[in-house]
Amino acid sequence: MSDPVEFVIRGGRIVDTDGERSGDVVVSDGRIVAVGPDLRADRVLDAGGCVVAPGFVDLHTHLRQPGKEEAETIETGSRAAALGGFTCVVAMPNTTPAIDSAAVVREVQHLAATALCEVVVSGAITVGRAGEALSPMAEMAQLGVRIFTDDGTGVQDDRLMRRAFEYASGLGVTLAQHCEVTSLSEGTCMHEGEWSARLGLPGQPSEAEELMVMRDIALARLTGGRIHFQHLSSAGSVAMVAAAKAGGLAVTAEATPHHFTLTDAACAGYDPVFKVHPPLRSSGDRDAVREGLRDGTIDAIATDHAPHPIHEKERPFDEAPPGMLGLEYALALAITELNLDVADLVALLSSRPAAIAGVGARHGGPIVEGAPANLVVFDPDATWTIDASGGASRSSNVPYVGRTVRGRVRHTVAGGEAVVIDGNAQR
Repeated sequence: MSDPVEFVIRGGRIVDTDGERSGDVVVSDGRIVAVGPDLRADRVLDAGGCVVAPGFVDLHTHLRQPGKEEAETIETGSRAAALGGFTCVVAMPNTTPAIDSAAVVREVQHLAATALCEVVVSGAITVGRAGEALSPMAEMAQLGVRIFTDDGTGVQDDRLMRRAFEYASGLGVTLAQHCEVTSLSEGTCMHEGEWSARLGLPGQPSEAEELMVMRDIALARLTGGRIHFQHLSSAGSVAMVAAAKAGGLAVTAEATPHHFTLTDAACAGYDPVFKVHPPLRSSGDRDAVREGLRDGTIDAIATDHAPHPIHEKERPFDEAPPGMLGLEYALALAITELNLDVADLVALLSSRPAAIAGVGARHGGPIVEGAPANLVVFDPDATWTIDASGGASRSSNVPYVGRTVRGRVRHTVAGGEAVVIDGNAQR
């Protein structure tokens, strides 16, 4: 990032882990240098009527690079992230090649050096995400990798997953699981239920997710290891995570905007933009995910931003790749759909995912003098209508087109640089 200059964020309502208060924030040389009333600097970012919060952290972003640059690059994905208020994203390892070695980790870290937000690299649990042999997690951990996942594919082998837990515990890293038992999900393309029966499409039962959630909770209990559940989608999964937490296990979970906003009824028109894994489920499942976010069972909102080129996403529903865009819509959908206090909203998007990602020293912390300047300023009352452009992404697989929402990012400050000003990316 370029050298930041001194500026003041003026007139906002500060919301962070220390509570809520009015005040201005002065940023210089990458850090917060003053917080208080009536502060001055040569440059002013207006925050009138807005919330000033720690920058958002996305635990689940597909940046597609290396190998799938037609869909997204680290540059375009980080621009979308910044426009969505994210100052840090965790890049998923299901690239081509997979991020399963120190060499690929270094490549992605090099590509991310000029991104508009911090890009934290995750590593694959198994070599090539093939589920057959553990990856060299220690080598990747030495380069700063703190989360390991075969995202896109759950680790099917129980014994191998136990070994992964034991290995990860020794390294002090976290395993994140895409929970999907392939013997139940293979060949399916949406949720198994009333709508799959109506549409004549092969459905995936909720049990495909829930069986793996159950197994990994048991393995966490057996090994004492940590597990983070990605994109939970079913009521049964939410209930099991709640019970595991009540039992004192080191379990965390995330949910996506599409799983707390949409249901399988959206697939009625056979539009592949609504195809995603895990699939959109019933209204009861959606409501359980919402309640899990409200009551703390689910720790974080994660976008699962998954761009695909138009020519791939326009295939027939059962042949199209799964995935939706999310980085620029997460804040507004959360404000519109979840009915949360602003402090709880900020926690779900900032401090809690930062803690899970291991970046709490740089992101999600209180807005105080001396802290790193990773901040978002958003207007919680701004209304706008989502269009089909896809925003800054190279792709346009947006499932919310035409939806009117509340809440929009005005400014984003990443590493002390104002990378978004008045809703416009600065580079």
